[in-house]
Amino acid sequence: MWNKLNKSMMVCQMAFGLSFYGVMAILTRFFLEDLHYNEADTMMVVGAFSSIGPLFAIAGGFIADKYLGTYRSLAIAYFTFAVGYTLLVIGAITTNIPLSLASIALASYARGLMSPSYPSLFKRTFDDQEHFENAYPINYSINNLGAFISQYLFPLFILAIGFSGGFILSLIIAALSFVIIIYHHKSFVQIASPIDQAPVSKKNWAIFSSLSIGMISIVFFMFSDIEAGKNVVYAIGAAAIIYFIGLMMRSYRSEAMKMGTILIMTFLTTAFFVYYGQMMTSMTLVTINTMRGDLFGFIPIAPEAAMAMNPLWCMVAGPVIAWVFSNLEERKINLATSTKVAFSFVLTAIAFGILTLAVKTIGADVIIRPEVFLAIHFFQAFAEVIVGSMVVAFILKVAPKGIENFSVSLFSVSMALSGIIGAVFSTSIALEKGQELTQTVVQNLYGAYFETLTFWAVVMVGIALLSTLVIRKMLEK
Repeated sequence: MWNKLNKSMMVCQMAFGLSFYGVMAILTRFFLEDLHYNEADTMMVVGAFSSIGPLFAIAGGFIADKYLGTYRSLAIAYFTFAVGYTLLVIGAITTNIPLSLASIALASYARGLMSPSYPSLFKRTFDDQEHFENAYPINYSINNLGAFISQYLFPLFILAIGFSGGFILSLIIAALSFVIIIYHHKSFVQIASPIDQAPVSKKNWAIFSSLSIGMISIVFFMFSDIEAGKNVVYAIGAAAIIYFIGLMMRSYRSEAMKMGTILIMTFLTTAFFVYYGQMMTSMTLVTINTMRGDLFGFIPIAPEAAMAMNPLWCMVAGPVIAWVFSNLEERKINLATSTKVAFSFVLTAIAFGILTLAVKTIGADVIIRPEVFLAIHFFQAFAEVIVGSMVVAFILKVAPKGIENFSVSLFSVSMALSGIIGAVFSTSIALEKGQELTQTVVQNLYGAYFETLTFWAVVMVGIALLSTLVIRKMLEK
């Protein structure tokens, strides 16, 4: 099952986790402290950075399917990450806002180019679908190993080397991924799609270049004017879904039914990732404002590094979930993907229920212990691994071969839409500059917000279970 190609890809995936989430871990403080953004604008920028990249997986999937192929798209993505982080280093050194925004725009576009290409190429390194489905949660854990290390250490590193030093580390790690993917060039091309094995015409390079310039310009505009930018996200997401529906209506009935199930999973995934996006926005803000003390009294942890608890548990969750579902299948218990998503919402409801209880019962010192967030991330991480690995595998299983990468990109569209929606929701708990954080503010403002999220997580459990019945009937037809 395992070979040098899928192993090297997992090294690249770990490197992506190290570089991207290292930047993510310190970006909030960078915008608040060095670039002097307020809380609301910072949450919107960070929320957009975590979600706009997946949105441009629409373009990435289209480019991989029609113009460059999966391998070329992935190689260019890793190179673009390195260029983006180079600009971020310069932006941090010069405290240059436009350059900093341009850098995260490049990184966002690179992520969009990578998102549909990676799973598609990774799948081709395995002998069959079953091996791929069993390995993908492990791959997800490898990514989270990188994310955990960077999210925990980067906030500590910047105390000694500053923001620019942290961004330099991300640059070096991103460049490593590019070197690895180029080193195995011949082997990857042999297993890649036919378009990768043929030379790219000048016309295709020109179309790719034009699309790339256009996409990067749009991303930069979105970061520069975040209010207008969120409407662009909604428009692009809606256009992608409408285009997919158009393809579905022109397909044979059997294929159309399968594509319809992808739309249902896209809705469920969007709803789920609204909760995932809180980790980068509202939950990070709450930890910065309230989390104090060492974990278990002896493990030092910076408040913004609390999000490192998510990949920590994801590393545990990947093998556990792979083992559980493999054993269920051996016993002829085959749970539908939407049923697994319903279980994810159960875990999410528990996680946000704990957070609601913590903020509603906070003491006069306005402090929440790190152990509380460790418990919250435990439940949310297991939910995330289920959705993050199982939904992509489901899409690859039912999607027509000609639009495989574009179909996978709908998963990324879900992440993008949910990230912006979640960031917009999060701004409701942003404090004004100079506003004092008191016990009453935390209990009422934070408490009401997370209580509402918990309620809707419970509602989504029922919706996901109902979707299981609908999807089953559609696949039967």
